[in-house]
Amino acid sequence: MPIDPTRRALIAGAFGVFVVTGGRAGAERTRRWFAENGVAIRGTDPVAYFVEGRPVPGRAELALDWAGATWRFATAANRDAFAADPARYAPAYGGFCAWAVAEGYTAPIDPAAWRIVEGRLYLNYSRTIQRRWDRDIAGNIGRADANWPRLAAQ
Repeated sequence: MPIDPTRRALIAGAFGVFVVTGGRAGAERTRRWFAENGVAIRGTDPVAYFVEGRPVPGRAELALDWAGATWRFATAANRDAFAADPARYAPAYGGFCAWAVAEGYTAPIDPAAWRIVEGRLYLNYSRTIQRRWDRDIAGNIGRADANWPRLAAQ
């Protein structure tokens, strides 16, 4: 069941979630990132999902500012790989819960609830929600892709 925007704002506030907007100069639309205190995806290294096959906490001293959020990395090599091609490693839907976006709203994530599908990183609110998302990955991606432009612009 979708959560109305007012309730979603209250829930987001309770989780300490901040929406960060940013983007390149001249970009046609603003990107939103799931960030707490300006740090994307709970400080988890986005490259580690691809190279280690698991979530790895990033280190503050290996941070990189990109698209209006601070991204943390476990290694300098991961930071450099992200800097060279951030679109390859940044999570889908601004790092918000992929299932929630498919349902038409945004929600925070648990870095342990993740999946890489066709080279794209998807995060979910919890492992329970991830199991729900896994029941129809293609359908959920299709709905989320359709919903994301509207949600990203909010």
